[in-house]
Amino acid sequence: MSETLNLTQELIRRRSVTPEDAGCMDLIAARLEPLGFIAECFDFGETRNIWLRRGKQSPLFVFLGHTDVVPPGPYDEWISPPYEPTIRDGMLYGRGSADMKSGVAAMVTALESFIPEHENHRGSIAVLLTSDEEGDGKDAIVKVVEIFKARGEKIDWCLVGEPSSFDRLGDVIRIGRRGSLCAVLRVLGVQGHVAYPNKADNPIHRFAPALEELTSEVWDHGNESFPPTSFQVSNIKAGTGADNVIPGHLDVLFNFRFSTAITEDEIKARVHALLNRHGLKYELHWRLSGSPFLTTQPELIEAVQQALEQVVGSRARPDTGGGTSDGRFIAPTGAQVVEVGVLNGSIHKINEHTPVADLETLSQVYRQVLVNLLA
Repeated sequence: MSETLNLTQELIRRRSVTPEDAGCMDLIAARLEPLGFIAECFDFGETRNIWLRRGKQSPLFVFLGHTDVVPPGPYDEWISPPYEPTIRDGMLYGRGSADMKSGVAAMVTALESFIPEHENHRGSIAVLLTSDEEGDGKDAIVKVVEIFKARGEKIDWCLVGEPSSFDRLGDVIRIGRRGSLCAVLRVLGVQGHVAYPNKADNPIHRFAPALEELTSEVWDHGNESFPPTSFQVSNIKAGTGADNVIPGHLDVLFNFRFSTAITEDEIKARVHALLNRHGLKYELHWRLSGSPFLTTQPELIEAVQQALEQVVGSRARPDTGGGTSDGRFIAPTGAQVVEVGVLNGSIHKINEHTPVADLETLSQVYRQVLVNLLA
């Protein structure tokens, strides 16, 4: 049984639902400190963050990941307990097996293999982990980056271990991500009896034409690096629960995943103009979860591509799709950011799983990236 599989199983057994870490970071620190890594903890509120660095020179290479997982959902729908790692038909089942305890384990074992053979590697290596990537992240990497800025600590290359692969390990790497702009909209009406609609103002009816226009709007056409911006409603809520009451307001949650072809301010202005055009009375609050970023410098991308060629036999398709990642906080510092990890087909699902054979292969890819950049 491989070391990467063993460590992944140990991490899965720790019920680290956001923002809990459940001892994952202590386990990782205990394995890396004998290799010369110095640990610093940056804990805020309920969130744990750990920075493990070896060396003081530049360039600085960083493995970025998270120890937290999403809730398992109904236990009785799992074919095996979500926190009891189980191997079945060549697959490792368990919450976090793909997102992203396997990636974290592969980082550790790659370092355990690389450093004894390259004790005098150039530059420095670090591992940065948080326990709140799956939540709002307000006390996570975004705050750690501010600490780094204050003390002049600059990351040159950042490899994020998020599950990036689609059909086989290493077929896709992320070289950027779309921005995420969230909104909470309250459409104001007048509550009343359904039998007397002339004495009320139904916000659901008022909002319906605007919603149709929002969903059919072409926000941009994307560009050579990004797909077009998308708009999605995630929740709509109104009413008292009674079937004879017109609600006094309607609450809507929606999200834009946007490209570099449009700005945050342009999206906001167009939404406000659309709502005003429909004569709505409303309150609208925005939250920017992350701006779009794109790595264009070649060093890290090429080191990853060469590692994939050397280990799995082929290069990956560069991509900027999917959700957001903590790479969005690292990229604005000027660092090159690339994401490469296991298959993402089962992430956040019941019966999350990953091929057992991919775990050691991913560790070898990570090790080869280190060789390509620092040996």
